[in-house]
Amino acid sequence: MMTVSQMPSGLRYAVRRYGNAVGYCALSIKIGSRYEGQYHSGIAHFLEHTLFKGTSRRSSASINNRLERLGGELNAFTTKEEIVLHATVLKKDLAKAASLLAEIAFDASFPEDEIEIEKGVVCDEIASYKDFPAEEIYDRFEEKIFAGSPLSRSILGTEESVRAIDSAELRRFREEFFTPDRMVMTMVSSLEEDKMKAMIVKAFEPYLSAVTGSSPVGELSLMQEPASVSEQPFNMTVDKGNNQTNCVMGALAPSLRERERRLATLLLCNVLGGPASNSMLGSCIREKHGWAYNIECNYTPYSDSGVATINFGCDKNNLKNCIRAINRQIRKLQDAPLSEAALNRAKYQMLGQHSIGMENGEAQCLSMGKSILSFGHVSSESDVTGQIMGITAAQLQQQAREVFDIDRMSTLIFL
Repeated sequence: MMTVSQMPSGLRYAVRRYGNAVGYCALSIKIGSRYEGQYHSGIAHFLEHTLFKGTSRRSSASINNRLERLGGELNAFTTKEEIVLHATVLKKDLAKAASLLAEIAFDASFPEDEIEIEKGVVCDEIASYKDFPAEEIYDRFEEKIFAGSPLSRSILGTEESVRAIDSAELRRFREEFFTPDRMVMTMVSSLEEDKMKAMIVKAFEPYLSAVTGSSPVGELSLMQEPASVSEQPFNMTVDKGNNQTNCVMGALAPSLRERERRLATLLLCNVLGGPASNSMLGSCIREKHGWAYNIECNYTPYSDSGVATINFGCDKNNLKNCIRAINRQIRKLQDAPLSEAALNRAKYQMLGQHSIGMENGEAQCLSMGKSILSFGHVSSESDVTGQIMGITAAQLQQQAREVFDIDRMSTLIFL
């Protein structure tokens, strides 16, 4: 079971009774790199790091020890559209975890000495990407395909922009965007739902008691600064001097708001290059020919746009073979619809992957927050099954023609 509700301040929350001894909680905030505007590039990600560096009540060491000494974990991540703070603890310590998330979100003090230390950590993280071309190339691809829009902004920023951030700017950024109408608190454990709801209210009420919200539960989150992406396909090759050649091929794809096209694209990418070794690209390029160790097709939908990509690394001598084989597999999906049997196999495979992933309480907790921020609700498992099973072969073929149209595809290669 799951309950979705809202505090008078406008902060939405969802609780689900599931699991055994372990509890999970997450605070999802509708703010990421795309919203940085006139702030220094990378400030959302840097804020995520520095939230843990002290509050009016606790030092950085005290925050780190608060849950870890109980055997729990405290973590966070930043995307282009969200910052998420999350914790995993024994269920008896869930109230402590919720209170700590609220405290660091609303009472972080951003001490200058800790900020300067953390700049070195983040700058090292930025530098480390140069040693992982498979990760760097995807970021560069998104920067290029979303050029001129907020989605092109790097999540990490640059060393220069991170070095320029100070505590005053962090406070301004937090005050502008860490508002309850942009937040969702989620919790998953075997405790009764009423107990979890009480924990959330108790944790956040001290910081939000004077705030009155106006947006009802279910309303879509405010979308600022729409992407307005101009499709200008590109083909670029960058000489990086790497031992392995890396390649990303892709194009713009449906947004989160386009439900039917989004789900069809998700299924299409799973068929073409999903995590299973029997995907079309995995079967052809890895299993049959041995041209690449790993090849995958990914789809990332954002609030108002999206991107579908095919990513692989190979020996330089196999690059052309891989690209030709990829194009052949795409044409198969474009030229003829999948048979009913093949389509049903693809649907059941994706549903199985989804169900197995959702057996994890942390995955459930994070997914609930993402869904409420994006859609204002969380779909039931029966709704998800019905939506996926409702995809037709014609829809899948149409998305193959639209998303992977040769005239819309862009390519970035690192040699």
